[in-house]
Amino acid sequence: MRILKPLAFLFLAFLSTGKLYAQTVPVGFELDMSKPKEYIIGGDVKVEGTILDPQSLALIADLTPNKRIKVPGEDIPKAIKKLWETKYFSYVSIDADKVEGEYIFLTIHVKDRQRLGGFKSGGGMRKKEFESLTDEALDLYAGKLITEDLLYNVKRITKDFFVEKGYHSVKVEVTLDTCPQRIIKTKKGNTVAPPPVGPCLFIKVNKGPKIKIDDITFTGVKEFKHGALYRAMKETKRRKWWRVWKASKFQEGEYRADKEKILDKYYNKGFRDAYIVKDTFYDIDEKSMRIDITIDEGHKYYFRNITWIGNSKYRSGQLDTVLGIKKGDVFNQGELEARLFMNQSGGDVSSLYMDNGYLFFSVVPVETRIVGDSIDYEMRITEGRQARIRDIIIKGNTKTNDHIIRREIRTKPGDLFSRDAIIRTQRELAQMSYFDPEKMGVNPIPDPATGTVDIEYTVEEKPSDQIQLSGGWGGGRVIGTVGLTISNFSTRNFFKKGAWSPLPSGDGQQLSLNCQSTGAFYQGYNLSFVEPWLGGKKPNSLSINGYHTFTSNDSKKFKDPTKSKFKIFGASVGLGKRLKWPDDWFSIYNEVSYQYYDLQNFQGLFSFSNGYVNNLAYRFTLSRNSIDAPIFPRSGSNITFSAKATIPYSHFNDKDYSQLSDRQKFKFLEYAKFKFTTSHFISLTKKKMGPVLNARTGFGFLLPWNKKVGDSPFERFYMGGSGLTGVNFYFGREIIALRGYDDNSVSSQFGDPYIAKYTLELRQPISLNPQATVFLLGFLDGGKTWKELRKVNPFEVYRSAGVGVRLFLPMFGMLGFDYGWRLDTVDGLPNMQKSQFHFTIGMNLGEL
Repeated sequence: MRILKPLAFLFLAFLSTGKLYAQTVPVGFELDMSKPKEYIIGGDVKVEGTILDPQSLALIADLTPNKRIKVPGEDIPKAIKKLWETKYFSYVSIDADKVEGEYIFLTIHVKDRQRLGGFKSGGGMRKKEFESLTDEALDLYAGKLITEDLLYNVKRITKDFFVEKGYHSVKVEVTLDTCPQRIIKTKKGNTVAPPPVGPCLFIKVNKGPKIKIDDITFTGVKEFKHGALYRAMKETKRRKWWRVWKASKFQEGEYRADKEKILDKYYNKGFRDAYIVKDTFYDIDEKSMRIDITIDEGHKYYFRNITWIGNSKYRSGQLDTVLGIKKGDVFNQGELEARLFMNQSGGDVSSLYMDNGYLFFSVVPVETRIVGDSIDYEMRITEGRQARIRDIIIKGNTKTNDHIIRREIRTKPGDLFSRDAIIRTQRELAQMSYFDPEKMGVNPIPDPATGTVDIEYTVEEKPSDQIQLSGGWGGGRVIGTVGLTISNFSTRNFFKKGAWSPLPSGDGQQLSLNCQSTGAFYQGYNLSFVEPWLGGKKPNSLSINGYHTFTSNDSKKFKDPTKSKFKIFGASVGLGKRLKWPDDWFSIYNEVSYQYYDLQNFQGLFSFSNGYVNNLAYRFTLSRNSIDAPIFPRSGSNITFSAKATIPYSHFNDKDYSQLSDRQKFKFLEYAKFKFTTSHFISLTKKKMGPVLNARTGFGFLLPWNKKVGDSPFERFYMGGSGLTGVNFYFGREIIALRGYDDNSVSSQFGDPYIAKYTLELRQPISLNPQATVFLLGFLDGGKTWKELRKVNPFEVYRSAGVGVRLFLPMFGMLGFDYGWRLDTVDGLPNMQKSQFHFTIGMNLGEL
């Protein structure tokens, strides 16, 4: 036999792989290279030089026992290429050990690549920078294969990392070296451990100076003030001493996006031919750079004639009204697209069709003619067929039962497809507070062949129950609180085996238990239950509440006749209903409540210190709530009117109330109480994490049924402070917050029957994670109470300003910290501190 030519075999491997090496068969037998021959692989292929599994490598190389291969041929070079592509090896060769008849016996020789023993900072970086780089940008870990690509990418990504921070002259050096020895701490002392297997990757950085944008200049700009173009650039900002919230660093990717925003500003004002002729950015010195932008504005365009083609469902005049663009209006491409496809208020042409089942609708705006500075458009419509909903699919709910979700869904099987109903469904599911509103999803699955569509809703459960176990300080005493609120309770499963995990849940009911105590001075107990769908078929809610409180001004024994104490027993039952008129954002609520107040030697709260009071009242509430989320709303409003009244007892008896004491007058309370509140939310940007403006107003009036009886000493308004005055035992008073002022300092000692309050808040979200929602706020407050109706002046109020933070934790609810500055002096309190901290608990505590 003749020896297989080494160079020939190597040449074939090189042609097949481009960067492979093959080893010839060993000396001792011959293969005729001029006559390719088929062989059968005899037995298992041997593998040498690696710790990896031999059989797995043979499978990767596709060299398995009894497989026929041709030598010389493509099989061996392909096998080498496959092994090389795993990137596990720095050397690969395949040897023919021997040939016995038609059988050939092979050995794979490889050399494992080195693996990282670790990675270290070689200097030039702070600890936090290195941790941020390696944790977020670089995918490094001990045991990772060391390749040329790895070293190149580490250097590139590290450089980009620091360039993004403004270090444009950064230099990066990446080296491999022996890992330092580790120190292992033992009980008896320190022991030096050997370095880990494999070299360590050292990343050394020379950041150089941070470069700031000193100036941005515009050339060729006539239609806009330069300040408008500066503001259009959201991320690329000039260096200003007062801009502390935004760095003036240069980031090329953000700069490209900001150039597009400049052009969008031109396009939205009719300058559709505007373009950036040239732009340059260059260093002024080692710490400063400059950007020069030259713009060709072109000239302004206008809409002329707009015609509709293909519309049969709606007349062209109706579509013109919805589009809202008239002949002579300034051309605005963005506005045109918004009114055709995606108006946030829903008043676009697509919504008009899709809210009536036309899921397969499409409209294509086509420019048909340009005359001077005016453009004609032809709107080419394909209406398609109306689609009906076939099935509703719900995914992701692990706790809440399907039927609880389905009853809130506005898209029902058999209904025509409606985009508005889908958007409303998302809002209703968010209002349930059981799911993360940021992770809700809707996926319509259309079937054009049948004209139907399945709608898939995906939700992600979030914790909604709250446990409160806390101690605090209020009323000059330590207050202990134990509370439990189950927001997704199930009475249906109360006696069901296996439903307690740890409590029966999933049916959307709310059960709340709360206890507060300061020992002998105060005890309060509250139990409430809410069924949002009484009977399970209609959104008619049932609310039941019962409570008992006891407070005292001394530490005497409970049965001591000289003890000062005040007891309250109360209960209420309410029924709520969603309305469909004037629209389905409205709801009404009717409630009957009863409170029994028992005073014994209790002074300083009301105009009498002994006696009892009965307060049997009916309350009617009409509200319209369209806010998009309960915890951090970005849009919508909540407008509420409520009227609470008692029976006018004095009109049904012959008592001379002018001769009676307050204790006798108010055995049975009589009053009419009216409140009107509004809260509007406006998102100032389209970004999810953008600022939101919240404007709130509130007015309250407590009127007597009979002037001879006078104003009720209960149900009055008390204003000032955080609205959180320690314990909540004064059910006969309504405590309203006014930040920046002392508690109850704005109203009189016994409260006032008239109130007005205004609040403006700018909210900035920090985290919308349902596990911990956090947002900052700046506020302006204004408010005042009055004793007499003739003195009420809603424009003459006490004002304050301040900042705060809100933290929502599912287990504890909303926690608030505010720092307010009062802007006015309260009559009779000239020495009140100018500013103070406030702490609040709850979503709407302290609001009207």
